[in-house]
Amino acid sequence: MKPFNKVEFSFPSNSVNEGFARAAVSAFLSQLDPTVADLTDLKTAVSEAVTNAIVHGYRDKIGFVYISVKLFENGKAVVRVRDKGCGIPNIEEAMEPLFTTGGEERAGLGFAVMQSFCDCVRVTSAVGRGTAVTLTKYFEARE
Repeated sequence: MKPFNKVEFSFPSNSVNEGFARAAVSAFLSQLDPTVADLTDLKTAVSEAVTNAIVHGYRDKIGFVYISVKLFENGKAVVRVRDKGCGIPNIEEAMEPLFTTGGEERAGLGFAVMQSFCDCVRVTSAVGRGTAVTLTKYFEARE
């Protein structure tokens, strides 16, 4: 199925840009007329994915975070958050709740949060080349 609309954008991996990413994705998703609860769920998942790219993907350097959003007639939204950072050596381990490489100030719940708010979360990564997180959520048609 081909999307009826899509957007792509990128921004430097400064932590202040996480709010921009969340707002931009939210504004674009409004075309699907989502409930506030559904929109909040996906915004939270996007926030977690972007934060992972900034904190873990680029660690102590600035790179770019790339986001694409595709909207489909059946109410499906697909958001892809990608970085060209350090990559994840073991995706299965990284997706375990409470696992973190971010030190004591990180809870290690980012992927668990994404999974709880989305219908599907897919992670691909290559060490030294970056990570892509694809979030899929279905929004029910409202009459």
